Amino acid sequence: MISDQYVWLLWSAAFLVPWGLLFLAFAQHRKVMLWASLFTMPFGLTEPLFVPSYWMPPSVFDLAARTGFDIESLIFCFGIGGTAAVLFDVLFQSAPRPIEPDERDQRRHRFHRLALVSPFVVFMALVWLDWNAIYPAILAMTVGAVANVLCRPDLLRATAVGCVGFIVYYAVFFAGLEWMSPGYVERVWNLEALTGWFVFGLPIEEVLFAAGFGAMWAGVFHHYTWHARHRTVTTTG
Repeated sequence: MISDQYVWLLWSAAFLVPWGLLFLAFAQHRKVMLWASLFTMPFGLTEPLFVPSYWMPPSVFDLAARTGFDIESLIFCFGIGGTAAVLFDVLFQSAPRPIEPDERDQRRHRFHRLALVSPFVVFMALVWLDWNAIYPAILAMTVGAVANVLCRPDLLRATAVGCVGFIVYYAVFFAGLEWMSPGYVERVWNLEALTGWFVFGLPIEEVLFAAGFGAMWAGVFHHYTWHARHRTVTTTG
């Protein structure tokens, strides 16, 4: 059994393996993957909101215990961001659909920016309340996913697949975590402060995190690229 001191580092680094394979295998998605990962990585700096109220992972140089920050969270966020952003496209070999002329002026497309910033607004509004930070994070990502679909109904399938697909993907890594260090969840997660509910060995909070993250990020970059292409079409048209 691996020492708990290095489990979080090894587990977070493991998310870079499928990321690297996808990056090498799907050249058409490399720009989106890299952009998504670089955008997601700074969210690792929110770790003090979760340590120790949500969990207390032993980390390199004991950074989490001493400061609340850790290197592993940045690696973790980088790894999951790029993968979640292209998961639907990789599974279904889809490509961004063209912008139809009669679609460009639909009223719902006036709210693209609002849809993209909605999860951040919701999180910042709720995180100060007297509850564990994981719950406003889950709600914020859910709101982001719903907002994406309201603006882009065609993203409903990608959002649903991203939600379910990322749960499965995340569950596989959680199984690897338990295999690598049996009992790690009970030792590290602050289960007394959570619901205590488990789904196939995962705390329900982790399942909901995976669902919200996969649903939101599956659509957000389709959403962003549609907006970017729309600007290009408007400028050139």
